[in-house]
Amino acid sequence: MSEPAPTPGTTHFGFRDVPVAEKQRLVGQVFSSVAQQYDLMNDLMSLGVHRVWKRYFVGTSGVKRGDRVLDLAGGTGDIAALLHQRVGETGEVVLGDINAEMLHVGRDRLTDRGLVRGLRYVQLNAEALPFPDASFDLVTIAFGLRNVTDKAKALREMQRVLKPGARALVLEFSQVKPEWFRPIYDFHSFQVLPRLGRLFAKDADSYQYLAESIRKHPDQETLQSMMAAAGFERCTHRNLSGGIVAIHSGYRI
Repeated sequence: MSEPAPTPGTTHFGFRDVPVAEKQRLVGQVFSSVAQQYDLMNDLMSLGVHRVWKRYFVGTSGVKRGDRVLDLAGGTGDIAALLHQRVGETGEVVLGDINAEMLHVGRDRLTDRGLVRGLRYVQLNAEALPFPDASFDLVTIAFGLRNVTDKAKALREMQRVLKPGARALVLEFSQVKPEWFRPIYDFHSFQVLPRLGRLFAKDADSYQYLAESIRKHPDQETLQSMMAAAGFERCTHRNLSGGIVAIHSGYRI
């Protein structure tokens, strides 16, 4: 079941309703705070399994040598690095993120690994992509859509910049399906995770927000409907780890 809509003029920031104009700034503060500890954050949130999810996400993307790919909310560059292996020297991966600190961390980490050619970095807002129509063979966003203020607008932008026949892939925390597992998952999210954030990153509040943001994100069926409403065709989703995360797919026809 999806969460109720916020009151007019506001949007969700975790479990709080905030003015729409404020969410981008508040989310920016969270990710500026966790930028240097982002991989640790993901390890704490997923018990390390996020690395397997991401490899599966890219491994089943269908991306091939020579493709041009846009990776939104590219963060520290782990998805971009996996995509880069597949597009090869003749392809290009554009890593986009709204947060300058996250973008700098991703660029520095990939450069330190010797990954330079075929990579480009753009600070951007997913709701207003600075690219022409039909620019990319694939658009990906991993663990970033739930932090976008206007998700419907971002999905329309993703559809716009895809070439005909290309697709968008969304990897995101979703709704856990087994009823018996939900209390365990909630305990980890709201009791364990903030304490781990305080212990390892000296930042419990950001981790609390991230746990709350997962609960406010549209569930699998709702997000699939949103992709269809944004103009995508052949929309599907696939649950991983019992619905802790889901991969959503949609094509521009």
